[in-house]
Amino acid sequence: MSTAAKPTVVLVHGAFADASSFAGVIPELLARGLDLVVPAVPNRSLIGDAAYIASLVRQIPGPVILVGHSYGGAVITVAGVEDNVTGLVYLAGYALEKGESLGELQGRFPDSDLASALVRTPVPADGPTGTDIDVSVLPDRFPAVFAADVDPRLAAVLAVSQRPLAARAFTEAAPAAAWQTKPSWGLVATADHTINPDVERYGYERAGMTTVEVDSSHLVMLSHPRRVADLIEDAVRATSR
Repeated sequence: MSTAAKPTVVLVHGAFADASSFAGVIPELLARGLDLVVPAVPNRSLIGDAAYIASLVRQIPGPVILVGHSYGGAVITVAGVEDNVTGLVYLAGYALEKGESLGELQGRFPDSDLASALVRTPVPADGPTGTDIDVSVLPDRFPAVFAADVDPRLAAVLAVSQRPLAARAFTEAAPAAAWQTKPSWGLVATADHTINPDVERYGYERAGMTTVEVDSSHLVMLSHPRRVADLIEDAVRATSR
């Protein structure tokens, strides 16, 4: 009897963070013998970021499990249509419908505490002229909004080392929804003050995902790395049978 090829797990970070947001869960996954790729997401536009992740996925031989945290969930929703993606895992993430934007999905529910903590900063746009808008979180609000159950010393470091998200990413419509054809798993962070947990639940239920709930802040990978690793391993096992 043949055995399915072992998948590579690609961890896709979200807005206001970088690949180091997976620092707690990476050792857990490596200890379980999983192959990992943890790229830096440009955070410049939903369609552009998804194209970047898709280009990396295409270069990985064999099957891929895409794991997206927060805005990274929107990214894997689009990039996950690649042929070698065999499963999707959402961590406190956005599971968009085809044709839906982040702003539209969020707009169905009351604002989280993030809405009043955002900072918009003009930055040079691509090309010789014009400006873009970067969105980040007020550093003094970051720990409570983003990382309430993370070591305060680490939360302070994360607050001043954010990877902003271009404002256009909030309004771009997803051109595809990979969960329509790929098995998917979702984790709801029930103490999330960045994304309303009902936004997470709604997207997961609409997609028919296997869902777990964890009493966690938005940065569930740092505060509950073992629970996150367990869910990813469930996806790996289910898609490798």
